Amino acid sequence: MHTTFRALTIFVLLAMTACTTTGLNRGSPAERRQAIQSMRQEVLTELYALKPDTRAQLGSAAGYAVFSNANVNLIFASFGGGIGVLHDNDSGADTYMRMGEVGIGIGAGIKDFRAVFVFHNEAALERFLDVGISVGGQADAAAKAGNLGAAIGGEAVVDNISVYQLTQSGLALQATIKGTRYWQDSALN
Repeated sequence: MHTTFRALTIFVLLAMTACTTTGLNRGSPAERRQAIQSMRQEVLTELYALKPDTRAQLGSAAGYAVFSNANVNLIFASFGGGIGVLHDNDSGADTYMRMGEVGIGIGAGIKDFRAVFVFHNEAALERFLDVGISVGGQADAAAKAGNLGAAIGGEAVVDNISVYQLTQSGLALQATIKGTRYWQDSALN
């Protein structure tokens, strides 16, 4: 049993590493910034196709952020990490960021997903840049590989921030309470 758990843990960690290092964490800073910009454009294109009204929402917001991240849930613990970019609509500036999350709950699985944050006012944008912490609950089910399968994620609006989640691939059934920290990536800014 102990050997099986160790093998499963190694498999999950390798899978998570594969999800989070698909070009966004490799190369020179300029190459990494370009990969993040490309990821952002792909995610926004997908979001606009699924929810056309979000294009106007992002355009009229104080700003928005797009993150690529992976999440692993092993029975009672959940871990995740990712990278993204925050765009300030007023100044036109981009701020490259990282994220990490830890949670507790019941479930199992690996999920590679994208998140889009829409900051409806300047205070919400500044708070995200300065504090960069969120605590909340999440319940989801995902069984998806590329265009095959389905994922239940969704949209949440909290404290003048809308959050959209798009699952890229994964197999997960989980209910967790987690804390997520977002911070500026000093190597890319």
